[in-house]
Amino acid sequence: MYVDLNGVRTWYDERGSGADGLVLLHGGFSDSRDFAGNLDTLAGDFTVFTADRRGHGRTPDVPGPITLPLLAEDAIAFCEFAAKKSGGPVDLAGYSFGGTIALALAVRRPDLVRSLVLISAAFHHEGMIVAPSGDGSDMPEQVVAAYAEVSPDGRDHFRVVAAKIMEGIAADPLAMTEAEVSAIAARTLVVAADDDIVHLEHTLDLYRAIPDAELAVVPGTSHVLLHEKPALCTRLIGDFLTVPPRPTYFPIRRAGR
Repeated sequence: MYVDLNGVRTWYDERGSGADGLVLLHGGFSDSRDFAGNLDTLAGDFTVFTADRRGHGRTPDVPGPITLPLLAEDAIAFCEFAAKKSGGPVDLAGYSFGGTIALALAVRRPDLVRSLVLISAAFHHEGMIVAPSGDGSDMPEQVVAAYAEVSPDGRDHFRVVAAKIMEGIAADPLAMTEAEVSAIAARTLVVAADDDIVHLEHTLDLYRAIPDAELAVVPGTSHVLLHEKPALCTRLIGDFLTVPPRPTYFPIRRAGR
């Protein structure tokens, strides 16, 4: 299915019939297949909405740049679309760069977000151990091949999209502050691998900055934790989204709240 988001004919999928809408934002240089066999199985409890960003997956590239502010505006438009269809604010989960977009969205439009899940996400480029660099021409073959499988623009266009993304990062580097992040009011779960491309110290900074955030570090996983331990990741996130928060027996960080 397709929907127009800010002038881009955007591919999206909608599955499930739950009363609440769950929007999933995929990672960088990939597409909504990031959630195949893991978070898309939550369609038993939610109406799950996924979309391929401009120039990614089944959504064509369009003239112009690809920057974080622009992608955040696209995500806002998609969440508005999903909220209208589901009848209220959505639960929002973002993976990797999709998590960064989800952060920006939650700061700008708190009215759209009921709860927030940030998976292997960074709020500042200094938090990354490994980050894209160059013009994207050295991307792993499996990344390029996955793009070629579904892109309407063809395999050779991957370099064009990659270059746009790198130019966008250079022009507007990721540099949210902890003060900006601390403005997030939605109930939030921060999820990371124990061997992620994001520094664990940065993940802790993110967790500590968001009031009353919850934290899950998935053992024995890397940045592709959703595919390495799909059942565990889905159970952790599904429990967070479906079970109301409750007081703990021995609170320290949350004591007095």
